[in-house]
Amino acid sequence: MIVSTPTALVAAAPTLFRRGLVTLLQEQCPALRLTLTADASEVADLIGLRKFGLIVLDGALPGLDLPAVLEGLHRSRPTQRLLVLADPREPAVRRAAPAWSGTQLLVPPHVPPHALAAVLAPWLATTPEAGAFPIRVEAPYLLAGSFSRRELEVLRLVVADQCNEEIADHLCLSVRTVESHRRTLLQKAGTRTLVGLAARAVREGWVA
Repeated sequence: MIVSTPTALVAAAPTLFRRGLVTLLQEQCPALRLTLTADASEVADLIGLRKFGLIVLDGALPGLDLPAVLEGLHRSRPTQRLLVLADPREPAVRRAAPAWSGTQLLVPPHVPPHALAAVLAPWLATTPEAGAFPIRVEAPYLLAGSFSRRELEVLRLVVADQCNEEIADHLCLSVRTVESHRRTLLQKAGTRTLVGLAARAVREGWVA
């Protein structure tokens, strides 16, 4: 029996969120062959040239015509395993989204990567012919009890790829205070870099 190698296309901006999601998917499925793109103009061509076991589309990717991509996929591959990060309340998304067959998942963009990776695991472990799975992404998500409320606020913004100045403006703090919180977060998480911090944060469910 020939076992096919699982494949996935992730079309999303190269943020810490994407890095965390990719890291978790690779940990759960080491054999996974990933194709990454942050160029919206490449999405339709990539989908047309190759059949992926899983497609992840970030509705906020600049230049991505999400309704057109969804409509095209629904016509050509109605059973494509598809994860769409978009606000289900958006009129354009609601009009374009097909009647979900159990092989498509539409979730808000704020859902943390660890929750997405957990529900995608069954898809990565089986072939599309194995059938659909009853998939849900449920809240609330677990938070780390060892962090203060302010540290968690800073951590969420770090994972959202905001710089020190942006975090300081958002939380009405000084840049020096933000830097201090970041050092504390790195120490508590046992990581040396922000990428490592973000990866562990989403892996452990510290952000929501």
